[in-house]
Amino acid sequence: MSDTPDSAVRTYTEQHRTAFLDDLAEWLRIPSVSAQPEHDGDVRRSAAWLSAKLAETGFPVTEIWETPGAPAVFAEWPSDDPDAPVVLVYGHHDVQPAAREDGWSTDPFEPVIRDGRMYGRGAADDKGQVFFHTLGVRAHLAATGRRTPAVHLKLLVEGEEESGSPHFRALAEERAARLAADAVIVSDTGMWDENTPTVCTGMRGLAECEIELFGPGQDIHSGSFGGAVPNPATALARLVAALHDEDGRVAVPGFYDGVAELTETERALFAELPFDEATWLRTASSEATAGEAGYSTLERVWARPTAEVNGIGGGYQGAGSKTVIPSSAMVKLSFRLVAGQDPDRVQEQVRGWAESRIPAGVRHRITFSPATRPCLTPLDHPALQAVARAMGRAFGTKILFTREGGSGPAADLQDVLGAPVLFLGISVPSDGWHGPDEKVELDLLLKGVETTAHLWGELATALR
Repeated sequence: MSDTPDSAVRTYTEQHRTAFLDDLAEWLRIPSVSAQPEHDGDVRRSAAWLSAKLAETGFPVTEIWETPGAPAVFAEWPSDDPDAPVVLVYGHHDVQPAAREDGWSTDPFEPVIRDGRMYGRGAADDKGQVFFHTLGVRAHLAATGRRTPAVHLKLLVEGEEESGSPHFRALAEERAARLAADAVIVSDTGMWDENTPTVCTGMRGLAECEIELFGPGQDIHSGSFGGAVPNPATALARLVAALHDEDGRVAVPGFYDGVAELTETERALFAELPFDEATWLRTASSEATAGEAGYSTLERVWARPTAEVNGIGGGYQGAGSKTVIPSSAMVKLSFRLVAGQDPDRVQEQVRGWAESRIPAGVRHRITFSPATRPCLTPLDHPALQAVARAMGRAFGTKILFTREGGSGPAADLQDVLGAPVLFLGISVPSDGWHGPDEKVELDLLLKGVETTAHLWGELATALR
């Protein structure tokens, strides 16, 4: 266990609360929207602001790393302990687009504090969760009397996460030697809710494709030619219908090869969470659950691979009727992947499955987007236990475990660096990521500060 006195960390955090929040508000005023070219200069200004603030915090090395797109920020603070483990923190400084007319109560880039919450684009996703590391490391030093962190601390804060991280993998590979670490902390995630602190143990990967089928050279009369030539829309409907079996399992041969099955311990931990299916369905704007037989709703969205139809079309779709055999039809599919699945292999399986079902006389084109690998931290990993202990000390309660159904660039770091990925986030579902009135709960934000203040000592012990 770390020797960081919990009360000293809390006192230091409270003493510096006002200055910390003022600095965060200043950063949030920079509209670093990576998806909009008119904000390219703002994204660069955000990177420069963060680099300067990290230097002010005490990091002896702060650098802006250029990419073909938006810049990333790298910082490094070596420990004076030569045997200290190396820990890399990941986050992002770009934000989603936002405008008052989207439904915001106030200007999204003029943060305000109301009822113990800070409202502003990026307050939770992800500037707030990046920024709590600055006060956290200072609280760590103040409470322990150290001159340097108990771990060799590195930060990588990218500028294109909200645009799909198109250059992140290449950056990680190019800078792998500088980024080398014994563990990676990702602070771009959240907790179950305001009253249930949790640690995420994994995220799913993602493979996406578009399948286009082509029949006649143009739309043709269904009376003159129907029943005598292949119809690409019919072929597509049959293909989509064959995507799942009667138990809701993905019917692509080999799709489940290597899938890491849930352990009974993990299933029991999921069951401890205060999950209410009726409430969840309201959030999903749906009336019933569905999916792979034999698994609970949380197990389906966190720990099982899936296949979904994201868009489908073909033929006449205007008012009234137009009796044609369409010349083409298309479907967009996405496959969420779990530990043990290789996205490249899944793409091969999907391609082979689709091509085997396309009838003669129908041409096809299958296009895959860049894939994201899944990542999972075993429950008994010492680094994961260190994160849970640090969070438990900050929150003063038992920490539960979750996974997340979505995907992100964290898996690239795991893949390139060969280091375990741990998730540390304090955001909650009500924070409204990507929507109007995004906010962060200030009490939880400061608990994030306290968690990181404890974390470096915990990891220094756990990773030796």
